[in-house]
Amino acid sequence: MRQPSSSSPALALVLAAVFSNALGAQEPSRPTPIQDNSFLLEEAYNQETGVIQHIQTFSRLQRSGDWVYTFTEEWPWGGQRHQLSLTAPVQRLASSPDGGRRGMGDLALNYRYQALGDGSSVVAFSPRLSVLLPTGNHNQGRGNGNPGLQVNLPLSVVLSDRFVTHMNLGYTYTPHAKDLLGHQADIGTTNIGQSFVWLARQDVNLLLEFAYTSGEVVAGPGVRQPTQSAFISPGIRWAHTFPSGLQIVPGVAVPIGVGASRGEKAIFLYLSFEHPFTKGK
Repeated sequence: MRQPSSSSPALALVLAAVFSNALGAQEPSRPTPIQDNSFLLEEAYNQETGVIQHIQTFSRLQRSGDWVYTFTEEWPWGGQRHQLSLTAPVQRLASSPDGGRRGMGDLALNYRYQALGDGSSVVAFSPRLSVLLPTGNHNQGRGNGNPGLQVNLPLSVVLSDRFVTHMNLGYTYTPHAKDLLGHQADIGTTNIGQSFVWLARQDVNLLLEFAYTSGEVVAGPGVRQPTQSAFISPGIRWAHTFPSGLQIVPGVAVPIGVGASRGEKAIFLYLSFEHPFTKGK
């Protein structure tokens, strides 16, 4: 979604952060805690009625030191079928003209519809539509300079009592995107991925994810340059649940580059706070 034109792995991490955290996890009070979201991918369970979630992630690439932090707020809208959320990224790109200073990226405003199933279903499907606002400085590589649209199609399937998988297919389109010099071109990015989650214990999940992006960056007036990235990411997350209904879920993963991203490594940190905001929850 952002367009750090000098770094395909950095683009992948920003995409993954927004894909996975635009719509967060639904861990608390679910009778089947195996149905959980991945880190780099998006699960297909909307927020439960009366429950709000606050999600923070931090990703850092080993080679360049580029990093991205995201904060996401999720709200159910009139029940679990509709969900609204906002994702705000802050990022640092070592190759940016300002010498690698940190700054705001492009905001994502998200709507997701629970089309099939929910957190207690064997199969769940919850398509998302997002509007990307040009709040990042494109002159420093932290934004696209114009609004964009994104659609993502997450599908979640329970494989057994202890295993669940999440699959994602999405596309991001930004008309008149700008590079560092202000040159414009229409660009698009496709994302695909799959994750497997093992319920090692009632409150511990082990994850293995694959995330791939194939897209374009602006390389001149009306000129687009292709870019690709691919990561395999093992990770772990665990839950701390309190009598008040608050659940805190920290997690960590180690994305490892494959294919076009071979040789790249990263660290991914996750922290979620989920709690009721209405009486009776």
